[in-house]
Amino acid sequence: MKEWFKENPLVTFAVKALAIYLIWYVAYELVILPDGRVDRWLSLNIISVSGGVLDLLGYDVYTAGRIIGIGESAGIMLVNGCNGLEAIGLFLGFVIAYPGDNVKRAIYIAIGMMVIYLVNVLRIVVLAITQVFWAEFFDFTHDYSTTAIFYMVIFVLWMIWANLGESPAASKKTSPNVA
Repeated sequence: MKEWFKENPLVTFAVKALAIYLIWYVAYELVILPDGRVDRWLSLNIISVSGGVLDLLGYDVYTAGRIIGIGESAGIMLVNGCNGLEAIGLFLGFVIAYPGDNVKRAIYIAIGMMVIYLVNVLRIVVLAITQVFWAEFFDFTHDYSTTAIFYMVIFVLWMIWANLGESPAASKKTSPNVA
């Protein structure tokens, strides 16, 4: 069985990525989410930064806890499932499961988490603006457009790591042919 995994690096990657994601998912659902502190901190931070971006763009923005809005709009609430923490777990699973230098991996994970965070800030800014100017498209924008973009960014980040990290074939050490 061990040999089969060695000969099938794609399967090895998929099993590792799934195992890491499942561990993250269970830890998130049973420990992090019920505790609430990490989700709350991240959500409030994203709301604060998104409010700053909207303010820089000239909007009359308000924030109240996890709610952000423009002008007299009802605002949008950033709930736990939308703050990007679960997506970061998915990203971590992909990067950790794929071969590569651990120093490069640590640096790349930090960069990738920052990119995911910034994309989520942009997502919240777009949703706040959509709610005010194109309210009829809010649900579509929330459910499909920004979510699809969010996960495409995670996929692109993983593809970049797959090119930066060690290729599975290269991780097999082969002896040079001797004449």
